[in-house]
Amino acid sequence: MKTVAALLLVGMLILWAELPTGSAWSCPPVRITCAMHNPPNQCYTDRQCPRYKKCCQSFCGRKCISRPPAIPVSYG
Repeated sequence: MKTVAALLLVGMLILWAELPTGSAWSCPPVRITCAMHNPPNQCYTDRQCPRYKKCCQSFCGRKCISRPPAIPVSYG
């Protein structure tokens, strides 16, 4: 019985380690592409970004970005 409990605990820890950090928002679409052949990346995964930021494709390489505002702001 102890073996089953230990295996269950290890399985739960593995699943917990694989969960993404931060919230479930998605990266904004990129409409402009960079002219560089191999642009530099500031990150490759969300775990390399500060808390509440996400590693997203930008117009020129990957960067850590903050969550976009929930309500679009218009100044018109």
